[in-house]
Amino acid sequence: MITFYPGPSKVYPQVADYAAEAIREGVVSLNHRSAGFMAIVKETVRLLHDKLAIPADYHIAFVSSATECWEIVAQSLTGQASLHPYGGAFGKKWAEYAYRIKPPVELNQADVLCLVQNETSNGTQVTMETLAQFRRDFSGKDGSALIAVDAVSSMAGIAFDWTLADVWFASVQKCFGLPAGLAVLIYSPAALSKAQAIGENDHYNSLLFIHENFAKFQTPYTPNGLGIYLLMRVMQQVQPIAEVDAITRKRAASWYTFFEQEMASSPFRLLVKNPAERSDTVIAIEGSEADVKTIKQAAQQAGITLGNGYGDWKTTTFRIANFPAITDSEIETLKRFLLSFQQHYS
Repeated sequence: MITFYPGPSKVYPQVADYAAEAIREGVVSLNHRSAGFMAIVKETVRLLHDKLAIPADYHIAFVSSATECWEIVAQSLTGQASLHPYGGAFGKKWAEYAYRIKPPVELNQADVLCLVQNETSNGTQVTMETLAQFRRDFSGKDGSALIAVDAVSSMAGIAFDWTLADVWFASVQKCFGLPAGLAVLIYSPAALSKAQAIGENDHYNSLLFIHENFAKFQTPYTPNGLGIYLLMRVMQQVQPIAEVDAITRKRAASWYTFFEQEMASSPFRLLVKNPAERSDTVIAIEGSEADVKTIKQAAQQAGITLGNGYGDWKTTTFRIANFPAITDSEIETLKRFLLSFQQHYS
């Protein structure tokens, strides 16, 4: 079965060997305070800095999920209120979750701007140019306001200007090509200073407690050791992000051209009409509820899993992951299937 589901999505095939290696060599049995495990954490952090071109002064930690990162931002980095402009289901969920932890009293006093860089639910994205504009506009009177970015569907798939935000995070089950159960949290010196000023240290996942442990390449709780090891091994195998970015954007452009031109006679259209807003990593396609249901069933019978729609678009869209672990051959297989479906439809 070939999967184009946008998360959890395709895992790099080498991960099976890496997992067997971790068991065979006793990695999964290491105490998380041991020198051996700390060496794995240290090397994984080094590789992330290197392969993703993360600034040397930005800190990296591992937590359980991007949803946990929502909580960390709300409890450890929000002094007054957080502001959540959103254009899809996950941005809305983040806002609702954050406001349960830190109810908004005066949004005009917001000191954290929370953005979803790549909205998985509808295939839209915030470009670096747009993020730069947010950075210019949202600085606060004393310059202490932060920008936090949910990059779940794009981190490790496209290149970022990390300096345009203070907090970045992503789960690994998408562009990292790994099983779910681990997230990468990246935060700037300014974010750490803000956490220190707020002084929130009441939870196992308070940022100050996390930082205190990761400064020693340890974790504040027993972590997903296998996940961290697999992340290290995948980071060893992947190309630098500039090269990955070029491939991802080329494939995305090809997908959009394919639907606009070669699939023009089909009952499907691109959900996002403005090319400037289209995601490079999640392609959203709309059609009638009946046609979407039919094509998903036909794809399944052909050995291909398409992504379901999500939220407001649950029954009238399907989604195609454009993640690095997916091969050119698999993409061509899906395109042939889609053209065949169109021919049958016509």
